[in-house]
Amino acid sequence: MTFPAAVPSRRSSEDSLSGVPRTGDQPLVEGLRHGQPSYHRASLALLFAGLASFNAMYCTQALMPELSTDLHASPAQSALTVSATTGILALAILPASILSERLGRGRVIVFSALAATIVGQLLAFAPSLGWLVAGRGLQGLLLSGVPATAMAWLAQEIHPKDLPRAMGLYVAGNSVGGLIGRLLPSGVLQFAGWRTALNVDMALALTFSIVLAVILPKERRFRPKVLHLRSEIATMVRQWRDPRLAGLFGVGFIFMGVFVSLYNFLGYRLTGRFGMPPSLAGLVFLLYLFGTLASARGGRMAAQRGRGVAILVGTVLCVVGLPVAASGSLWMMLPGVAAFTYGFFTVHAVASGWVGALAPTSRGEASGMYLTCYYLGSSILGYLSGHVFHAAGWTALMMWLLGLVLVGCALAGIVARSARRLATA
Repeated sequence: MTFPAAVPSRRSSEDSLSGVPRTGDQPLVEGLRHGQPSYHRASLALLFAGLASFNAMYCTQALMPELSTDLHASPAQSALTVSATTGILALAILPASILSERLGRGRVIVFSALAATIVGQLLAFAPSLGWLVAGRGLQGLLLSGVPATAMAWLAQEIHPKDLPRAMGLYVAGNSVGGLIGRLLPSGVLQFAGWRTALNVDMALALTFSIVLAVILPKERRFRPKVLHLRSEIATMVRQWRDPRLAGLFGVGFIFMGVFVSLYNFLGYRLTGRFGMPPSLAGLVFLLYLFGTLASARGGRMAAQRGRGVAILVGTVLCVVGLPVAASGSLWMMLPGVAAFTYGFFTVHAVASGWVGALAPTSRGEASGMYLTCYYLGSSILGYLSGHVFHAAGWTALMMWLLGLVLVGCALAGIVARSARRLATA
């Protein structure tokens, strides 16, 4: 089974580096440059795509203790409102990416954001936890088009010299969107129930999506790509046979799963052990900002000292942070969570970039597989961790997460050692 498109020639590859790719003898228009109105519209549009999609992705995480109380659900059952979204999203990322190669990435991004946030408006009316989880699963399916295609849209439409600036703005939108999706609902809980909190948050996310749809410029450089289904599958199998790539896929799965598990049940710890009201407990998500700082610094560390060193520094911070987070003292627990958060985002920043560097001729497939494993970790480990917490409490949860992180450390060490061995061979 094939999808029609053209294989670029050597000349087209060279021209694309200057921002003017060619198809046959017909040059395409130059990529958008900083200072052009369309460049600023494109950058802002993708910023709003990140704000809308990552808000919607994590909008129930801060509400989990309230869901347990109001819907008589265990922590593991409440965690399904996050796991269903990220799990379905993980399975849909690769199909959404393929679909965007046929329909155009801009269409997929706009439809994805609008449809997911419209569905979000209906979630507040869910009569039971089962209906809420089903709705969140549908949201994950619809959301998949944004993370699957947004970076590719920017790489396609923005001139290479101005791409880092636009890409940084999109990544910032992801980070801030995820933070809003946690802080806004928890803040509304001070005045109203979880249904109102969810409705208010999804109204804001829908507003972001509408702005995206209005200002996103029409694609000027999109050309359908030749996709041979059999060769795509062969490429993915070949990537899993590369121990470095397979190790990084495992690192993404484990560390994202542990990160989401920690923040899923942190609210229960703060409201239970320390007696915080839900609105105050939600402020703990401000620790997420350590991740924004770590992402930038992790990239610089990788450039200066090597990816192997940078990823191992991140894993060590995670290993140190979790036992401290198990403390019965609030003033010990919070620095432990902050250290883990910083370490996790360092690992993710290095691993996601390393995947692309290891698969230069199939970067899209490798990045898609990494994201699939990344979000599957969030879904599967986030749900399993709920059972550990419900059965044995906070300290046992921290020990379970520490065990997972140690496995992730071993995988990161294998990748770093393999890369160093090949570099010196």
